[in-house]
Amino acid sequence: MRHLSSALLILFCGLLCSFASLQAQSSLSGVLEDADGTAVSFATIALYSSQDSSLVKAETSKDDGSFELQSVPAGTYYLLARFLGMADLKIPDISLNVNEGKDLGKLTMSSGAFELEEAVVVTKRNLLEVKPDRTVFNVEGTINAVGGNGMDLLRKAPGVVIDNNDNISVQSRSGVLVYVDGKRLPLSGDELSAYLRSLTAEQIDRIDIITNPGAKYEAEGNAGILDIRLKRNKNHGTNGSVSVSHSIGQDPRSNINIALNYRNEKFSTFGNIGLADGGYTQRMYFQNTQFGNYMAQDVYTNEQRTNGNFRWGADYFIDKKQTIGFIVSGNKGDMDQLNTDRTTIGKANQISVIDSILSAEHSSIVETNNYTANLNYVRNGEKSTLNIDADWGSFSKDADNEQPNEYLDPDTEEVVFVANKAFETPVDIDIYSFKIDYEVPVAGGQLGLGTKLSKVVTDNTFLFYDVDQGLRAQNDFRSNRFKYDENVYAGYLNYSRKINDKWSSSFGLRVERTDATGDLQAFLEELQEPPVELEYTSFFPSAGLTYQAAPMHAFNWSYGRRINRPDYNVLNPFRAQISELSFIKGNPFLAPEIVNNISLSYTYAYAFNFSLSYSKTDDKITRLLGPDDLDPRATFLSWDNLATETVISFNASVPFDITKNWSSYINFNLARKDNQASYDDGSIIDLQAWEYNIYTQQSYRLPKGFTAEISGWYSGPGIWGGVFEFDPSFSLDLGLQKKFFSEQLVAKL
Repeated sequence: MRHLSSALLILFCGLLCSFASLQAQSSLSGVLEDADGTAVSFATIALYSSQDSSLVKAETSKDDGSFELQSVPAGTYYLLARFLGMADLKIPDISLNVNEGKDLGKLTMSSGAFELEEAVVVTKRNLLEVKPDRTVFNVEGTINAVGGNGMDLLRKAPGVVIDNNDNISVQSRSGVLVYVDGKRLPLSGDELSAYLRSLTAEQIDRIDIITNPGAKYEAEGNAGILDIRLKRNKNHGTNGSVSVSHSIGQDPRSNINIALNYRNEKFSTFGNIGLADGGYTQRMYFQNTQFGNYMAQDVYTNEQRTNGNFRWGADYFIDKKQTIGFIVSGNKGDMDQLNTDRTTIGKANQISVIDSILSAEHSSIVETNNYTANLNYVRNGEKSTLNIDADWGSFSKDADNEQPNEYLDPDTEEVVFVANKAFETPVDIDIYSFKIDYEVPVAGGQLGLGTKLSKVVTDNTFLFYDVDQGLRAQNDFRSNRFKYDENVYAGYLNYSRKINDKWSSSFGLRVERTDATGDLQAFLEELQEPPVELEYTSFFPSAGLTYQAAPMHAFNWSYGRRINRPDYNVLNPFRAQISELSFIKGNPFLAPEIVNNISLSYTYAYAFNFSLSYSKTDDKITRLLGPDDLDPRATFLSWDNLATETVISFNASVPFDITKNWSSYINFNLARKDNQASYDDGSIIDLQAWEYNIYTQQSYRLPKGFTAEISGWYSGPGIWGGVFEFDPSFSLDLGLQKKFFSEQLVAKL
């Protein structure tokens, strides 16, 4: 109940007044018919203010032609009804009093034809768009996105949960692939978190959430794909923008972005450059009992980051059907991190009696460099489409870590033992890929086929040093180099066809061949282990069925089989030190995860979406904690496969307008997890839990051109990684915006 009460507080600020605002409101109803008395279904009904012709309320007529406009303030209006192929129907001078319900009766629309000479349409994108194959989270223009970064925005996206260790899950499923502009990022763990934080919110246009990708997409990623789409202006001529933001908190953050675009009939070029600077602070407290020992660890972390990035691309329109283009991008980041770690060590049966205290100040200097390039050719024929992509990426990280360790007596007056360490952890990743996608009409449907070749080479080095009086001596027993080379060859077929006016279907099959080698290069011969060889071929079927019961009602069923391959971080069998009492070791015998996903969804009015999903993951990869063989006080982290993880989840996405100046969006996710495993040593995992997540955003149009937002999310307790339980977390954001100089200058707080 305590967790539920906290969750409701997040909604309280945005929703409390909405129910009160619905009181003392009027309504307007009627029935639309044609000249023959037949109901006119799904016509557009718009109510305008007679005073300034501003839109007050919009609705569509139902199957029987009836409509009702609710929550209309008292006033004078005119109504406009429109339906394709019929003349517009205008009802002027409609007066509504407080709490009045007015019935206009039967309204007749006459058939007619008109010639459209020119139309100018001005639209505001919804925060959320539900499409047949994805959910689109529109970020551009959102006040509360200002000053944030890619990681902050993902945390707000519907169905997405990020824990305090930056692990991403979607609909309570882990194993998410992150794309940028349709290209996969070959990063995970800390490297992925650092890259996402380097993307400022002002650079991001939208986030596509694809929970059950079809055969066209890579089979990697149990929970699907998060595709971050960056801004790109398509207007003709030259235009640009400058955005500056500053955030004040425990650690201030600032960023500046400059974008410039040029486009004409034959050529387009676009680019942006940005700089971000800021700090991040985190405090964690752990209590651990194992083998009769008790440890209480208090860790305070402060990071200072500076990131610079650029992006430049160009398109040449060969003719109306063909386009060739390229995009290059780069990111350079520097981070200074200080961890103040204080661990109290004692006996489990007498935790009040302290044996010793470990005091460690772990400092890190990290430099990252990420560069990508893409060459693309597109041909859009009258009936067929051809897309060819060649991609290259280089990701590197150099990290230098100092770790002085002092063991103090219980009174912290005397240093009992000193063990000063240092280590360097350079990582280099190169990725190459080439793919062809082709679509052509076949037998009344659309046939898609294609192939993709990808190669990822990872060079990961761990150099460990013993430090004495400031001098480093390399410890070959704890140093190693691990190279991981992965090649994936893929081909797919996908066919979609409309069966009739109400039913449509799609079927696909993707085949992937994986050849990977992990080579451990130890500095001591007795520690050398044979290479890790992985070779397997996998088949990934997918299917979808859509039933359009009526223009406003759609049902969708989808199925997909996916894979999550262990990466170099979890395959490296060498023992590496994280801290004096914390070690990590990979498992070269990990099997890839295989997941089967089934989803049933209902969409109303192209906006309201409700879905029920089931997934079963075999050989779930998870982290396991246990005592170290050499020091029972120390914690040892490794990876293994669980037998199964089963997830049943429900998601509701509801955008709606409370008044003409108040729009609301609520996203709710509920899941039931069941994790099972049994190991040779007799250990058993049998863990179940309910999880839920709520996100809401309330947007208000205020007088004198001001707009405001209240948004927040709340994640209840749950399970991460199959064996870890986590506590609730939440956030609340307030925002205010004002436009000046004919909307050329936008100020946001």
